[in-house]
Amino acid sequence: MELINCKKCGRMFGSENGQIYCSKCRGTDEEDFRKVRNYLYDNPGASVQEVSKETGVEEQTIIRFLKQERIEIVEDENAILSCERCGVSIKTGRYCEKCKNEIKKELGSALQSLEKDKKTGMGYHTAHKNK
Repeated sequence: MELINCKKCGRMFGSENGQIYCSKCRGTDEEDFRKVRNYLYDNPGASVQEVSKETGVEEQTIIRFLKQERIEIVEDENAILSCERCGVSIKTGRYCEKCKNEIKKELGSALQSLEKDKKTGMGYHTAHKNK
C-alpha cells in the first residue's frame, strides 16, 4: 500500500492495486456511473452533452467511462472517441480492435525476446558484466 493524493479531491489515502481515487470519490464515481448507465438504458443513442445535462455528471467523467469500456457509443461513426494509436473512430475504450491486436502481438514478441535473452544469459546485466 502506498500513500497518494486522490486525483479527484486531492485528499491523501492508502492506495491498493493502483487505485487513484479515495474511497469517498470512488463511491461518488460509482454513483455517477449508475446515473449514466440508467439514463442510457432509457435513452439509447443520447449524446454526451445530453447525458451530462440530464444526469448532472460531467462530460469528462462520461468520456472516461467510455475509455474504460464501461459504456459504449451506439453509432458506428462518432466524433467523441478515436483510437489513440491510429485515429479511427471507436465506440469504447482507447484503441480500435486492429490496434489492440497489433499491440498484443508486439507485446507478445517483446516478451518472447526477453524470455529468450534470460535463457541465453544475455540480459542487460549479463551483457554489461562481460564487457
